[in-house]
Amino acid sequence: MESVTATWLLALLWVPVLAQVPPPLQPLPSLDVASYMGTWYQVSWFPNRFQKQCVADTSALYRDLGDGTVEVTNRCRTSDGKTDSVVGVARPPAGVSSFVAGKLQPARLEVSFLPAWLRWTGIGWGAYWVIDLADDGRYAIVSEASREYLWVLSRKPALTSADDLVIRSKLQALGFDLTKLQAH
Repeated sequence: MESVTATWLLALLWVPVLAQVPPPLQPLPSLDVASYMGTWYQVSWFPNRFQKQCVADTSALYRDLGDGTVEVTNRCRTSDGKTDSVVGVARPPAGVSSFVAGKLQPARLEVSFLPAWLRWTGIGWGAYWVIDLADDGRYAIVSEASREYLWVLSRKPALTSADDLVIRSKLQALGFDLTKLQAH
């Protein structure tokens, strides 16, 4: 009887832990590449090592190169008032995503900011999943499977209060730790 009680007690202790595990994160099933191109402003994000120099005015410019890849130019203002800029490339992960009739299916890319001569090695590519996009394309949420990285992008330098509330609600429902979310 004691072992049955102990088993039930142990099972009950695991219920809250299992209830807190969010479902696996998924990219959007499809992304219209042409409408995603252009300038996006980073309005909130999870801090990361490769953006630690950025203090304000962070943006990304996406340009379709016409060969199944996208040029990515990231810019930000540093603490000394200068502009920091880096150019990289994004591509569909081999065997995972593809461009079909102008759409990325699913909305999953990998991005590298390494010099072109190092990209062929396969190292230095980071996951870039568009996990949410406003119906009219005014904001996007970008992350990856582990939820370690997160960027909220907007076509304007700031979100409306209503959009911010909607996005925070979506992020919470998707299992993101909102205590890590930063904004300029």
